[in-house]
Amino acid sequence: MKKITLFAAFICLATVSMAQLKAAVTCPSFEVDLLDGKVNGFKANTQASLIKAKWPCFTSATTDSAKCGEAIYYKDKGITFYINRHYVEITEGFKGKLSVPLLGSSRGSLFKTLGNPAMKDAGWDAYQTNYGCMILYFNKANKCRLIQFSTEGTGTIKLCN
Repeated sequence: MKKITLFAAFICLATVSMAQLKAAVTCPSFEVDLLDGKVNGFKANTQASLIKAKWPCFTSATTDSAKCGEAIYYKDKGITFYINRHYVEITEGFKGKLSVPLLGSSRGSLFKTLGNPAMKDAGWDAYQTNYGCMILYFNKANKCRLIQFSTEGTGTIKLCN
């Protein structure tokens, strides 16, 4: 009986010892320079292959041209790259570093940093920048809840709905 138990234990150990180890995909942190329109040095019009190579931990990617075109989603990180439309979207819960901490900022406190918006609506302000434009969306308490920045200007940007 001892020999059978020892043999079964040996088989179990042999099976476990042959398992392959797989390293988890790690991504560098996202550092967004909102005043220069870059994420870790990449502009909003960067090719998808470069973004995927830099951050291989994306949660999903699409190429649906009927909707928004090619997009790379990092939902757990709070950032999305819209490749064909040349803009980046940053949501509440963003896990990274913003050069200017705009998320959660009061709408009335942005003049010192950003100046006057080029366009306004009840729920958003659009700022013309040296690289293109930046659009800030506000919640009912007038706190910034979403940031979009693009290499396109306020008159030419095509956002995904």
